[in-house]
Amino acid sequence: MELLKLLSANEIVAQVLCFLLLLFILRVVLWKRFLKVLDDRKERIASEFRSIEAAKLAVEEIKASYETKVSEIEEEARAKIQEAIQDGKRIAEEIKEKAEKYGEKLLENAKDNIRTELAKAKDELKDKIVDLTISVAEKVIQERLSGEEEKKLVEDFLKGIEPK
Repeated sequence: MELLKLLSANEIVAQVLCFLLLLFILRVVLWKRFLKVLDDRKERIASEFRSIEAAKLAVEEIKASYETKVSEIEEEARAKIQEAIQDGKRIAEEIKEKAEKYGEKLLENAKDNIRTELAKAKDELKDKIVDLTISVAEKVIQERLSGEEEKKLVEDFLKGIEPK
């Protein structure tokens, strides 16, 4: 209250009139510009928010696209790995079959070689036995046998050594 006592009514009225006059001048001259600045700023902020939201949506779309591509690549990689595994198993099976066939072929060749060598050995042994028999027979013949007895002796001997 003391503040009011210090001021006179004329001063108060003059200050109120000056304030209203200043307010009117500001309203006429600056108010529209001030409101325009505020509206521009408000629009710029809203535009920035819209662009941020659009960027968020774009990032989400890119992220979803990336995740889809990554899952496709992973699936393709799994499929290629499975295919490689199947190819490896198939190749291993082919190698195993070839090795078995080759082993059987080697075994059969070895058996054939053994048979051939055995037949040769038998023939050689037979020839040597015949030669020995003939030389023994010659010695015996020279000592006491005739040609017929020698022939019979050799035939009997050969019949005895032939495989049964």
